[in-house]
Amino acid sequence: MKESKVVIIGGGATGVGILRDLSMRGISALLLEQGDLAHGTSSRFHGLLHSGARYAVKDPGSAAECIDENLILKQIAPHCISDTGGWFVQTRDDSPEYVEQWTKACANAHIPISEISPSEACRKEPLMSKDVLRVFEVPDATVDGFKIVWANAKSAKRYGGQFKTYHQAKRLIMENNRVVGVSTKNLLTGEEFMVSCDIVVNASGAWASHVTGSIGIPLDVICDKGTLLAFNQRLFQRVINRLRPSGDGDIFVPHETITILGTTSEFVDSPEENDPQEEEVNKLLEIGRHVLPGIMKNRVIRAFSGIRPLHREDHDVPGVNKEEGRNVSRSFALIDHELQDGIQGLISIVGGKFTTYRLMAEKVSDRVAEKLGSMTPCRTATEDLLPVIPEHLHKKAAQLLPYAPVEKMLERLQEDAESVLTEIQRDPRKGQMLCECEMVSAAEVEKAASDEDTHHLADIRRKTRLGMGTCQGAFCTYRALPLLWDKKEKYDALQDELRNFLNQRWKGIRPVLWGQQLRETELTRAIYASILQVREN
Repeated sequence: MKESKVVIIGGGATGVGILRDLSMRGISALLLEQGDLAHGTSSRFHGLLHSGARYAVKDPGSAAECIDENLILKQIAPHCISDTGGWFVQTRDDSPEYVEQWTKACANAHIPISEISPSEACRKEPLMSKDVLRVFEVPDATVDGFKIVWANAKSAKRYGGQFKTYHQAKRLIMENNRVVGVSTKNLLTGEEFMVSCDIVVNASGAWASHVTGSIGIPLDVICDKGTLLAFNQRLFQRVINRLRPSGDGDIFVPHETITILGTTSEFVDSPEENDPQEEEVNKLLEIGRHVLPGIMKNRVIRAFSGIRPLHREDHDVPGVNKEEGRNVSRSFALIDHELQDGIQGLISIVGGKFTTYRLMAEKVSDRVAEKLGSMTPCRTATEDLLPVIPEHLHKKAAQLLPYAPVEKMLERLQEDAESVLTEIQRDPRKGQMLCECEMVSAAEVEKAASDEDTHHLADIRRKTRLGMGTCQGAFCTYRALPLLWDKKEKYDALQDELRNFLNQRWKGIRPVLWGQQLRETELTRAIYASILQVREN
């Protein structure tokens, strides 16, 4: 049996945010995640750091939360954020009355906006429709979900926090109306054991109702599927939103060298229903052309879907209108099950947005600290997420690597940067870019593969962005595979690993198979199916 003061279930942004917050307060905490960190909703979204303007009219509470957290995260985690700025553009199909509503709502939520002329906007963003009527600038930005989750996890670890990936919380353990532990299964070894604790925090997102359901407590979590498209180039330099009530296909978000268009909204029955469909792709492209008229001239490299875990207490009440997911508040609910259900030692956090993960973690940690009698205040709003990288490492990296990957590698590796650079210095061949699309060196992939919490190629992808660029893993995957050799005892296991990784990549490629993407996919199939004799499942 293992012990910890607090057990956190769920390794997304909110879960690792809670782990960091509690650890900084000196409260021992263990996080359990059934997959890898950030493998769910926290990496399957458009990567927008909201200014709050998107919710100003419909959900002013969420809007106010977003603008506050936007400013905090830009201060404490600049290495995870690209401060692109954003525009809200009114097209000929968008209501002038809504524009007036929106400007007033932004002012009420203290979201700064400024209007620029359509001619100036088209000069700065030449691919944007020339038919836009009005353009407003807002402090939107983009955020790397993988990077910020791992930065929180590493920060928590520096303060004594622990996390275990591929550990599934099978059920909660109850004694006298109190949760006293979690029955856990190591999905890699099959080992089952119990972790005893004083408090369990249920931060499992779309799986939250499964956790409470293990002790018969209902929790209404709506699974709202959203599908997005990734283009192979940076079409816009800033976030571009349609100035209308939130709807499908109304936002373009630039990331590094790609652009993401999203999203759709559809209720589904399970968090596992996250396969993108061809009809969703076609719908996004049709709507997206109102902002990007030449949308069909651009190459879509993949489609992907995530599940928004929304919370609304009246969702299953007879006679209540089952509104679409966009009409459910994006605010969050902190549920103390002692107050709601008479069950001590259990707290659930549901709803919310990636932008507000830190605030959600703070509210949960405040409640946990209060229950444990801790008076230590939260410091996550003021303490930098990433330690300052010494100047000598910047100079060393600049000497050993091409210019482009230097900062990205240092930010991803953080305290491990020095050992990786020393390895490149010892063997310059390891400084070669194993993944040219995302500029990831062989040494960095080797380091990620050697981590004790790395078990699959997909784990390396989430740490380094391997296989996430234009080629979608066509060339870097087989180069990375030998680095897992020591962790896979048999050749058959490596074949399975390669097949599983490629199937995950191809899952997002299948709905966008036309034009250049189809031709490149056939090249990928030739490499793996013909030369390497890998067959699809």
